[in-house]
Amino acid sequence: MDAGRTTESYIAAADAHSAHNYHPLPVVVATADGAWMTDVEGRRFLDLLAGYSALNFGHGNPRLIEAAKVQLDRVTLTSRAFHHDRFGDFCRELAALCGMETVLPMNTGAEAVETAVKTARKWGYRVKGVPAEMAKIVVAGNNFHGRTTTVISFSTDPEARADFGPYTPGFEIVPYGDLTALRAAVTENTVAVLLEPIQGEAGVLVPPAGYLPAVRELTRERNVLFVADEIQSGLGRTGRTFACEHEGVVPDMYVLGKALGGGVVPVSAVVSSAEVLGVFRPGEHGSTFGGNPLACAVALEVMAMLRSGEYQERAARLGERLHRELGLLKDSGHVTAVRGRGLWAGVDIAPAHGTGREVSERLMERGVLVKDTHGVTVRIAPPLVISQEDLDWGLAQLRAVLGA
Repeated sequence: MDAGRTTESYIAAADAHSAHNYHPLPVVVATADGAWMTDVEGRRFLDLLAGYSALNFGHGNPRLIEAAKVQLDRVTLTSRAFHHDRFGDFCRELAALCGMETVLPMNTGAEAVETAVKTARKWGYRVKGVPAEMAKIVVAGNNFHGRTTTVISFSTDPEARADFGPYTPGFEIVPYGDLTALRAAVTENTVAVLLEPIQGEAGVLVPPAGYLPAVRELTRERNVLFVADEIQSGLGRTGRTFACEHEGVVPDMYVLGKALGGGVVPVSAVVSSAEVLGVFRPGEHGSTFGGNPLACAVALEVMAMLRSGEYQERAARLGERLHRELGLLKDSGHVTAVRGRGLWAGVDIAPAHGTGREVSERLMERGVLVKDTHGVTVRIAPPLVISQEDLDWGLAQLRAVLGA
């Protein structure tokens, strides 16, 4: 940062020269460590968003930074035109973590969802025998799977969708958690059901108990792929490695991203069986940076950390504390609903206390950073490395803002 420059000057420069596709809180971060960030004027903030779960292991995690530094001195990119010495280990370890066989690496979560869509369609044509151009994928209302043209084609969010048409066909939207509607939507041309086990952007919506197992049973009966988008919910966030595990469900395909790169580099992947991902032949899909050496090195360390179980256990234990305290706010009427699992919660603010944005701004003034969604909801998703003391302090600031 430049000496003498203020928060306002940095924001003015951004406003002058960047597209206004985000509405960030008026804080300018300069450094970060663990669960804390420091702005350009030296003020510290407790991060209760964790980069929408990309920073599950905290800012500047020493193990991940060291893995990146070591790889930076070796080789960072080869493209997939050549092999490199980290790729095979990355694919083997990620397949093992998921209990599956085959990995197709990409970079961003949206790219991984696009890859899952292409995979499901190609599998439908080559394996299931769906007539050409007839493949259908069933998705849930209020979903968030990214912002590419294809993905917004099956979004129900007007802000994400409006004025970006014409839209990609081949999708049918049913209400989230409605098994009857899902069953009616699945036809002989359905190749996949694509769901978030917990809907993040929608406000951390948890489906009814038994819904995911019923989806698993239905898709197996009808020879349809069950694709679980665990980009936000996966890799420790909910107290398990994958949110699907809470219901004892193993999908046909995991879509992963965010925390897989440890908040250091963008890493995403589709993980499935050899039969499903085996539909691809050279030249049919790819990415210059997908599976690059730097990404693989960081992701390998992420997986090593997850294998210890430490982060899942912390998310479960501190998550119980988080939801207990938020439940008290609901009991007292300061919030109208609390949803989530592990260290992940959507909190609907009672109208008397203002909008989600207004509460987020008041929390920022008290040194806590969260993010609102859909008007009334505040999302809480701290790094899994947060201490109990810091979590308690952050919740105390929320109580103060709400006058509880």
